[in-house]
Amino acid sequence: MVQEQKGETSSGMYTYKHHGDKGVDIHEIFVKKSRTRVLLSYCGLILLLAIVCRSLLGKEKLCLESVWSVTFGILVAKCLQYKPVKKESVVIMPSFGVQLEIHFWSGRVDRHFVPIGKILKPLLNECVTPVTCYWSLALLLRDEEELKLVFQKFRPPVKMLVPIWRALCAFTDSECTSRHSTVSKPNRSEA
Repeated sequence: MVQEQKGETSSGMYTYKHHGDKGVDIHEIFVKKSRTRVLLSYCGLILLLAIVCRSLLGKEKLCLESVWSVTFGILVAKCLQYKPVKKESVVIMPSFGVQLEIHFWSGRVDRHFVPIGKILKPLLNECVTPVTCYWSLALLLRDEEELKLVFQKFRPPVKMLVPIWRALCAFTDSECTSRHSTVSKPNRSEA
């Protein structure tokens, strides 16, 4: 389900907003807060505490079963853990650089500034793992061995990444339509 209105696009659990303010180009991706996920997170923590208390306060000695129970409880709690990130932002400041921000539900904000002289080119990558496939947006930086991911915590769909990628290409005067960096639609003629 996709909704578009006034520079806003919604798809699945993510919402993309674009606006400019005083010459600054701001791209934000929000995650929808799921009450079910928060509830499951607390249930997982309560389950973990119950397993640990049963193992430690029980009258029997600690044995292999209690170690496995605690390990299983930790895995369940980790799987159900609530992600505290509210939104990630890309703030493009002409003649200065790009600021990458991570906003948490607690109010904490992590900011990372990349000066314009350090950015060689923005890249739109297709990441393939043994389990899944997703798109990521990264910056190729001068004098750095690794790419700088623009979105550290989120994996938004490619249709939300393309406008940000194009804005970064325009900002860095990079070629967005070259053979190697275009986003092509899959061939759907095979059916």
